[in-house]
Amino acid sequence: MQIQPIHTENDYQKALDRIEEIFDAKPGSIEGDELEILGILVDEYEKKHFPIEAPKPVEAIKFRMDQLGMEQKDLAKILGSKSRASEILSGKRSLSLRQIKILYRKLGIPAEILIQEAEPVS
Repeated sequence: MQIQPIHTENDYQKALDRIEEIFDAKPGSIEGDELEILGILVDEYEKKHFPIEAPKPVEAIKFRMDQLGMEQKDLAKILGSKSRASEILSGKRSLSLRQIKILYRKLGIPAEILIQEAEPVS
């Protein structure tokens, strides 16, 4: 198969079908090289046409807490008070720079996610 850019949904589907056909190709072989190139093209097409939004700060905090088996009381210990943790998790309070630094350092949540503007609670 001649490798071509992916411009349309049809091109994308053809590339996916070909990837499926040669999925077990040995690295360094002709089909292995084709697989690698098609993977790059598909990845770029998907980034452009199916972007994944970064999670909102509260979603990221809740997700990380779940990963670590933390409860709201554990977050309260990190942030300094139960009410502050509750307000942040409910979306009623935005994170301060100090809190962003603490959550980045203690929970490993990327700062670029935590500094996003919170959406107003309706």
